[in-house]
Amino acid sequence: MGSYGRWQVLYRKHAIDWVVLFLGSIAMLVGFPASRILSRLYYEDGGTSIWLLAWTAVAGWPLTALALLPFFMKRGTVPTRLTWGLLMAYTVLGLLTAVDNLLYSWAYCYLPASTASLISASSLPFTAIFAYFLLGKKVTASIFNAIGIITAAAAILALDSSSDMPLGVSSKQYALGFLLDVAGSALHGLIFTLSELIFVKYLGRESTHVILEQQAMVSIVGFAFTTIGVIASGDYAVITLEADAFTLGSFGYYMVLVWSTITLQVGILGSVAVMYSASAVLAGVLNAVVVPVTSIGAVLFVNDSIDGFKIVSLLLTGWGFGSYIYGGLNEAPSVTPADLSEPLYKNMVNVSVSDHDEIENVHQNHH
Repeated sequence: MGSYGRWQVLYRKHAIDWVVLFLGSIAMLVGFPASRILSRLYYEDGGTSIWLLAWTAVAGWPLTALALLPFFMKRGTVPTRLTWGLLMAYTVLGLLTAVDNLLYSWAYCYLPASTASLISASSLPFTAIFAYFLLGKKVTASIFNAIGIITAAAAILALDSSSDMPLGVSSKQYALGFLLDVAGSALHGLIFTLSELIFVKYLGRESTHVILEQQAMVSIVGFAFTTIGVIASGDYAVITLEADAFTLGSFGYYMVLVWSTITLQVGILGSVAVMYSASAVLAGVLNAVVVPVTSIGAVLFVNDSIDGFKIVSLLLTGWGFGSYIYGGLNEAPSVTPADLSEPLYKNMVNVSVSDHDEIENVHQNHH
């Protein structure tokens, strides 16, 4: 089926699906950029704790857990049985996610939000590389093209570092932030791939509530790990001192942390909502739109600089995402109109390694 036919299925939605789709799209396009901008605002206005910012990335797990309640209230839907193997898999994923959040939090300490967002787009080619080696997925021409273009976009940002450094950040710190962001993106790609392996090996099915279950369990493990880190590092003891010295005042300090936590979870739930009511393809499109929205928002709200290099990098990143999505539309003949038009909770099917774009799109925008 051609790409035109794939998009035609969106017109056969029920009214409730359109409402969920609209709300989910808004949640993605507001939640993810807001979380990234607030992360940078935390550092710009006096915050210093890398562990605390990483903690906010998983502290909102109760919101995801609450989102599971409507599914479990539905007749015939039960929680997935937690075996020792699945528990160990969730634990490993949770620990990796905690480390990933720590890398990103450290990177935001030295990078503008718009730059960090553009660099984090490199998680897409890393995902393709890990999927090739660990899952045996083929690297198609469109994926190879996307890898090259997004890599070039990141290289352009590296060349323009002299005009992009925040006040008080040295060239060495900027370079460290760049490397940390790339490392976080690489680890993010590995997490995507391991998430797919968990579905293949332990779950054997895909549905909205199963994806939410995985997200909640992984976040709980990550929350426990980063909570230990906040306590062990002693950062919990300086929270009141940071609040008192925060440029926006103590109330502004706590609001930045609270809304950083909430907006990220809103974005994650929005991703699931889009897949629930439409398709993983549309979630991927919105995922690509998040990058320029973040860059524009950072320029407007935290005075990020914008120049020719960053604009070219932004355009190349969009081109790379577009190539990846277009290739996915035209190189996935196993997807039928019913697959795209029916909510995920109605598609309780056996999972093959090639059927996990939904999982990738849930995780893609966590940073």
